[in-house]
Amino acid sequence: MRRSVVAVALALGLALASAAQAAPSTWTIDPNHSQVGFSIRHFFSKVPGSFTKYSGTIVYDPEKPAASTVKAEIVAASINTNNEKRDGHLKSEDFFFVEKYPTITFESTKVTPVADKKLMVEGNLTMRGVTKPATLDVTFLGAGPSMGGEQRAGFEAVTKVNRKDFNILWNKTLDQGGTMLGDDVEIRIGIEGVIRPAEPPAKADAAPSKS
Repeated sequence: MRRSVVAVALALGLALASAAQAAPSTWTIDPNHSQVGFSIRHFFSKVPGSFTKYSGTIVYDPEKPAASTVKAEIVAASINTNNEKRDGHLKSEDFFFVEKYPTITFESTKVTPVADKKLMVEGNLTMRGVTKPATLDVTFLGAGPSMGGEQRAGFEAVTKVNRKDFNILWNKTLDQGGTMLGDDVEIRIGIEGVIRPAEPPAKADAAPSKS
C-alpha cells in the first residue's frame, strides 16, 4: 500500500512538472535563491559587485518562447561591493544617485528564441532616470516541483551596458594614461523563479446559532 502511495505521488509530481513546462507560467523571482551581479574594470583588473534587493516576474511559455515576458525592479541602494566606503560613493550623485533615482528597472519588449532553451530578450533598461534599450542573453535551465510543493524554474542571463549611456560619468585619469574605471559593465544574473501553491480560502465564521 505504501509503495502505491509513493508511486502515485511521484507520478503526480512528474505530471505537474510536465504541465508547468508545457503551458505559460508566471514565475516570481525568489531573491533568496537568485543573484544580480556585475563587474567593471578598476585600474587593470575587474571588481565584482551585486544588488541584494530586487523583485520581478518572468512569464515563460516553452511552447511559444516568443510570447514570454520579463519585468524586474532593483533597489539601487542595495548595491554591495564588500567595501562600505566604496558602496557609499556608488550610492552618491557621482554614480547611481539613489536618493533621486531609487530603482533600476527592466521590462522586455521582444523575446526571440535563438537555440534550444536559449533566448534573446530585448527590453528597456531604466537607470538613473535614463531609459535605453538592452539585450539579455537568457538560458532556461529547467523547471519542476520542489520539496516544499512549489514549482521552481531556473534562468541565467548575461549582458553588457555602457555606464555613460546612463549618465554615470565619474572617473579619474591615471598619470600613466587611461582611466581608473572602464565604461562597460558586465552583468550576470541567476534567477530562481517560483510558483507557490494557492492558499485555500479562509473559512467563514460559523453563523451564530439561534436560541
